[in-house]
Amino acid sequence: MSGGVDSSVAAWLLKGQGYDVVGVFMKNWEDDDTDEYCTSREDLVDAAAVADVIGIEIEAVNFAERYRERVFASFLRDYEAGRTPNPDVLCNSEIKFRAFLDHARAMGADRIATGHYARTRRTAAGKVELLAAADASKDQTYFLHRLTQEQLEPVLFPLGAIAKSEVRAIARREGIPTWAKRDSTGICFIGERPFRDFLARYLPRTPGPIVTPEGVEVGTHQGLAYYTLGQREGLRIGGTRDGTGAPWFVAAKDVARNALVAVQGHEHPLLLRSVVPAIEPHWIAGVAPALPARVTARTRYRTSAAACTIEMAAAGRLVARFDAPQWAPTPGQYLVVYDGDVCLGGAVIE
Repeated sequence: MSGGVDSSVAAWLLKGQGYDVVGVFMKNWEDDDTDEYCTSREDLVDAAAVADVIGIEIEAVNFAERYRERVFASFLRDYEAGRTPNPDVLCNSEIKFRAFLDHARAMGADRIATGHYARTRRTAAGKVELLAAADASKDQTYFLHRLTQEQLEPVLFPLGAIAKSEVRAIARREGIPTWAKRDSTGICFIGERPFRDFLARYLPRTPGPIVTPEGVEVGTHQGLAYYTLGQREGLRIGGTRDGTGAPWFVAAKDVARNALVAVQGHEHPLLLRSVVPAIEPHWIAGVAPALPARVTARTRYRTSAAACTIEMAAAGRLVARFDAPQWAPTPGQYLVVYDGDVCLGGAVIE
């Protein structure tokens, strides 16, 4: 129970279905944990208030050391290498569905549940499939695609079949105190603070040139780690070079030269990719689907799954060939693969 409305209603639903429910509040970050930027104290108070209304026990557990070792260390390595990682994916596979699962089993629990918007289904062969949520606008399977059969086996997703609007309506009707609480966004350990200021505490600033694809210098960046492909804000490039007044976007990182490549226009050809290579594929079923395969895939969480063909390029590598170009696929983010509503797994974009 995070102190948000989703996990609050998930617990209420399970209690109503006859489960013996115990709430667990996870503290995953301790460095610079202040009320100004990270709301863990407030969230614990909210979670405890919800537990009191529902009539269940709640306990707080500290996974901060494991989070730093299993998630944050990888987060820093990726940024240092010029990639843009998604720590929420690792947080799910290493903390919420591993450390938390181990803790729940030690408590004697038969199942664990979260407030994620996703569904599961057991196949005739005894496998557990991960399915997109009924509310497509809230579906979170993108962040869950690296889970294993062992991790999915005991999981309940009480919100998988209902809409977010209904979740808030239930919370309001039942007097759950988090019913109007704003959804959390971003990464807890960064919170609302300026991202560059946070990252500069762990990685040195390495300023360099911002250049056009032709090599014309148009500005200065503060360090490649602070930018991501497709980024528009914060480039501070004065004037225009093509005479159109079109906005600038990050198109590439030249790590060897410590140069950031920028282009003008949202639909610039260098921002579009039809072929997306990826590494470290993970398949939820435990085995790869028969390849090549016609599937759909997402290259970002906030994009719709698009039609493509995936095939193996070499050991530990695959390639997705999209029917229509995808906008700014970003190294370090994930290519997540679907067969209809079924999330098959995914890989890290190169």
